[in-house]
Amino acid sequence: MMKYLLLILGAIACLSSTGVEAFAPTSHHRLHQFGTPTYVSNPTSTVFTTQHRIYSSTTTTTTLFGKKEARAVGNERKNRTERVKKVKDDVIEIEGTVIESLPNAMFRCTIDGAPETQEAVLATISGKIRKNFVKILVGDKVTIELSPYDLTRGRITFRKR
Repeated sequence: MMKYLLLILGAIACLSSTGVEAFAPTSHHRLHQFGTPTYVSNPTSTVFTTQHRIYSSTTTTTTLFGKKEARAVGNERKNRTERVKKVKDDVIEIEGTVIESLPNAMFRCTIDGAPETQEAVLATISGKIRKNFVKILVGDKVTIELSPYDLTRGRITFRKR
């Protein structure tokens, strides 16, 4: 009950102040620095805009709550340079080379760094590579996941050019 009362009092205080400016994210210092706010009215809606300075000599108009500024920040995942790989403790990841293409999306691959007497691994394409139609050709370097129970069969999870 007390929360609702405080919420209503806060809303009344915001509405009783100088109009839409109470909801704007900019401070009064910023309004004095960049000019006065302008109001654009239609019969259907009212839009509050302010003038913002950018480092160049041009000025742009942003709408209420700075949507363009929020979009300019971008996605945190896109800005990350190093990918974080999930730790897989139930599979063995190896690097290999495709030596033969077989029917039904199966490939015979050799393990890089293994002796010539080592038997080739029979590998299939993982779901994400199959879903994204990644073409695997003979001679491609690939990453293969092997099950610890059967080291002669694997799953191709990544293709390098």
